[in-house]
Amino acid sequence: MKVIIAGGGIGGLTLALALHAAGIGVELHEAAPEPRPLGVGINLQPHAMRELTELGLGERVLAAGVPTRELLYLNRHGEEIWREDRGLHAGYRWPQVSIHRGELLMLLLAAAHERFPEAIHLGSRGIAVESDGAGAALLLAGGGTARGDAVVAADGIHSAIRAQWFPDEGPPRWNGSILWRATAEHPGFLTGRSMFQAGTNDVKFVCYPIRAATTDRPALINWIAEKRVDPATPWAREDWNRPGTIEDFLPLFTRWEWPWLSVPELIRRTEAVWEFPMVDRDPLPRWTHGRATLLGDAAHPMYPIGSNGASQAIIDARVLAFHLATAGEVAAGLAGYEAARRPATAALVEANRGAGPDRVLDIAEARAPEGFGASGREAFLPRAELEAIAQAYKRIAGFEPAALNARPSYSVRSRTAV
Repeated sequence: MKVIIAGGGIGGLTLALALHAAGIGVELHEAAPEPRPLGVGINLQPHAMRELTELGLGERVLAAGVPTRELLYLNRHGEEIWREDRGLHAGYRWPQVSIHRGELLMLLLAAAHERFPEAIHLGSRGIAVESDGAGAALLLAGGGTARGDAVVAADGIHSAIRAQWFPDEGPPRWNGSILWRATAEHPGFLTGRSMFQAGTNDVKFVCYPIRAATTDRPALINWIAEKRVDPATPWAREDWNRPGTIEDFLPLFTRWEWPWLSVPELIRRTEAVWEFPMVDRDPLPRWTHGRATLLGDAAHPMYPIGSNGASQAIIDARVLAFHLATAGEVAAGLAGYEAARRPATAALVEANRGAGPDRVLDIAEARAPEGFGASGREAFLPRAELEAIAQAYKRIAGFEPAALNARPSYSVRSRTAV
C-alpha cells in the first residue's frame, strides 16, 4: 500500500511517520520549498505526546520544549479561579509539553528525512484529487501527478482539496475575536513550568514558557492577548500572519500587575507581534471521497481553546495509520478512521465554540466582577463545579487520564504483541 499526503505541516508529517512505522509506503508533497521554523508556541497534550513517544520522538520533543507543571485560570485581578496539575503530575503516563510550533515542525521534518528521505517532496503543492476503484491521484501545481492507493489532504484550514469537495463553503468562520501572539524572553514566573489563562473570553491573556530558563539565558515565554469585537466589524479577517501593533491591545492590560508577573511589562519585552483571527469551520458531513480523505485542520479547524488543535491532528494521523494497517483494504481503513475521528472532532469543535474549559473565566467574572476578596473563591465557585467542567472537556477531547492510560496502543506492532 502507498499513501500520498498533501501538506507537510504537523498533521501531514506525523501521518507520514506513522504510516512508515506501520509498514505502509508514503509520499509527502509540501508546498513550501524550504520549510522554516515559523510561528509561536503550542501545547501538546498527553494524548498527543503518547503518539509522538510511540513514534520514537518523545525525548526529542521534550528536549525542545517545556513539560507543563500546572494550569491556572485567573480573573483579571490575578486571583486564582482554578488550578490543576498537568501531564505526569496529573497521573498521565506522558507529559504535556509546551513547544514552539516551528521547532516541532522542524523536528518532525528531520525525523522524516532520517527515515524516508526519498519520499519528501518540497516545493510541491497539491491542488486537487482524483479517485477511482484502483487508487487515487494528487494533482500538483505545474501539471504533475502523484498516484497511490489513497490520498490524504493535510493541507490546512485553506485546504484546496476540501474546497474541491465543498466549493460553496466559503471562507473560515470568524467569531469576532482577534488574537495577538508573540514570544518574549523573561526570567519566568511561578514554577517556571506554569501555564495560565486570565480575564474573560472577551479580554483574555494566555501565557506559558516554551523554553526553560538556564544560567545562561532567560526563559522564552509564549503569550496570547485576545479581544472580542462585534463580528460585523470591518477587519481583514483573511489577512493571515500579519504583524500586529501592541498599542492596539496593550491598554486593555495596563492594570494587570500581579505580585508574580507584570503583564504589560511582559508585552513590552516583545519584539514582534502577530495578529490572527479566531476562526473555525463547521463540521463536515463526510471527510472521505472515494480513496481520499481529510486530516487535521483540513478536516476540523477549531478555535485555539483547550490547547488541542495540533494534538488532534497528531491523533488523526495515528488513528488513520492504524486503520489502514489493520483493516485489510483501503476503503475499510478510511471508513474506520472517519468513524473514529469525525464525530469526536465535531464534538470538540462545538465544545470550543462554547469556550470549552475557558468558560470558568466568564463564570467567575459574572459572579465576582470585583474579585473574590476576603470571601474567597469557594464562596462564588465551588470546587466540585470547576472539577466537573474540567473533566467534561477532557472526556470530549480524549485525554481523560484513566481512559488514556488504559487505551491500547495505535502502534500496529505493539498492539499485535499485546
